[in-house]
Amino acid sequence: MLDPTVRVTPPGEGVSAKYAAFSGIWSGQLNGMYEGKLAVLTITRGGNVTATYAWGNLADNRPGVADGEGKISGNTLKLRRLPNGADITAAMQPDGTLAVTYALAGNTYTGTFNKR
Repeated sequence: MLDPTVRVTPPGEGVSAKYAAFSGIWSGQLNGMYEGKLAVLTITRGGNVTATYAWGNLADNRPGVADGEGKISGNTLKLRRLPNGADITAAMQPDGTLAVTYALAGNTYTGTFNKR
C-alpha cells in the first residue's frame, strides 16, 4: 500500500486551519471492503495540494499507488484525475473524518477515512 517513506509536510504559516485540517495520512474502506489510504502531503495558502493515494484490490483494479495534485474548495478536496483514470474527492465531515468518493471506469465507491 502506502510507501513508509511518504512524508507529510506540515502546512506552513498562512495556511488556514480549514485547509490544514486535511493535512496528514488518512485511511479507511470504500464500500466497506476495499482498503484505501490518502496522504495529503502539502497544502498551500490557496488550497492547492499534493497527495498520494494507495489502494488495495478494488474490483478489477489491482493494488497500486498514484501521486496527484488537487485543490481544496470549501470543505472538499478534489484531486485531478489520477494516472489510473480514477477521480477522488474527500469532503471534511463535522466529526473530523473524510467522506471519500473514488470513481473509476463507471463505478463509484464511497467510504469514511480517519486520520492515522
